[in-house]
Amino acid sequence: MSLFKKVKDKFTSPKARISLQLSKNSFAFGEAAEAILAVSSDEVFDAQEVRAEIVCIEKARKTEYQYDSFAKRDVPRQVQESRTLYSAKLPATGTQRITQGFSKNFQVSINIPATGTPTFQSFNSRISWFVKGVIAIHGRPDVTSLPIEIQVHPPSAESDVKEKEVIREVVVIKTPCKNCGALMPETDTFCPNCGARNA
Repeated sequence: MSLFKKVKDKFTSPKARISLQLSKNSFAFGEAAEAILAVSSDEVFDAQEVRAEIVCIEKARKTEYQYDSFAKRDVPRQVQESRTLYSAKLPATGTQRITQGFSKNFQVSINIPATGTPTFQSFNSRISWFVKGVIAIHGRPDVTSLPIEIQVHPPSAESDVKEKEVIREVVVIKTPCKNCGALMPETDTFCPNCGARNA
């Protein structure tokens, strides 16, 4: 390998592609999102791993006082801050030799955390969740897919509540009537057959 190619490879990604496919774009906390990573290449290289990445980012606008050299005093300015609330790397495969003409799909389960901050948007703040596919390469820039924004929400409450039905079994004891001998409930005072009093 020439020195020029070594230098060039250090700053350029391989001629490869990765795309991420999800069956849906809305998930509850604690749910597993099944994804397919489609990898193809026009170049030979060694990949450290093929993986999916998930990240939750908060962007918020706030007012900060900054020194204005023209006004010679601190003046309020609107600034936007960004911070990562959650991130995870989920490997689909380990070290992989990628050849020219390589084409393969990898399955990966993207675990949505059980707790966190749901997708949210207001005038001053935005919570966004993104997933993407990555071919990680040692010593070269990674090959990545376009990030897909997903909606993450708390799990919904059980909507169907089944009522338990209690069935009582009532046992009726019958005794013969003293007058006609027909069987009658022990709790009855008068015989339903002849009307005679039995108590």
